[in-house]
Amino acid sequence: MTPYAALPALALLLAGGGALWAQQGGRTAPAATPPAAPQRVVSLNLCADQLLLALADRDRIAGLTRNATDPGMSAAAAAARGLPLIRNAAEQILVAAPDLIVGMPASGSAAVAALPRGSFRTLDLPTADSFDVIRRTIRLTATALGDPARGEALIARMERDLAGVPRPGRGRVAAYYQRRGYMTGTGTLIDEMMGRVGLVNLAAKLGKPPLSQLSLEEMVAANPDFLIVESASDTITDQGSEMLHHPALRGIPRLSVPEAWTVCGGPAYGAAVHRLARQIQRHDGARR
Repeated sequence: MTPYAALPALALLLAGGGALWAQQGGRTAPAATPPAAPQRVVSLNLCADQLLLALADRDRIAGLTRNATDPGMSAAAAAARGLPLIRNAAEQILVAAPDLIVGMPASGSAAVAALPRGSFRTLDLPTADSFDVIRRTIRLTATALGDPARGEALIARMERDLAGVPRPGRGRVAAYYQRRGYMTGTGTLIDEMMGRVGLVNLAAKLGKPPLSQLSLEEMVAANPDFLIVESASDTITDQGSEMLHHPALRGIPRLSVPEAWTVCGGPAYGAAVHRLARQIQRHDGARR
């Protein structure tokens, strides 16, 4: 055995001896060096797109999803313009050469699974169903980007913004009613938004799961104080949106929120809550 061949074994022995010495009351072994801040970050998820746009410098974003610039889908579409867009494909990820891939999750992506194992660092983010989870995803993302202070600053701004939201709902009942009669239930971001403005979710009163279908007849019988709809359904585009304009529903006041503000738990959360509150106030003011 050459002296060089023995070096790895010697290093392993020394490392093991150092750990044993630390366990026996010696000085604490030095902490592992954290990974360097990534300089080329790729997103595989529409919600991850918006977090990167809020927390990373533009020159560090190596790729966003193809929906990132669609204002109907993304609340940060304007900020995404001019940045590289990729499909969730292994070949495009390889070309982008990222040192961090972010998704919900990233490691479970078929494209990432097709890449050489361990060749790319990934960050798996939870899907946000509450403001608490939004805070967690912001912190996870900012820490992975090497700038946790930037994440804390964003959270602080959102908390200040939400602290000023009025509660004009006063316990009235609302249903988040979607195309083809789907209704959003409890344990969702929409449900939490309703609670923040003082509304009670019809789905909770009816004991419905997070997502259910309610027929026109059932909705008319329930007679909520408000229907909350996606702004895009304000006009009839197909049979799915036509249902929301049925004459039987005309007597129920409507509140509308852009889908792009609610599909992801992120920086647009506060804007969606404030919009709901303002519309309730306008409705009440018009009735006086």
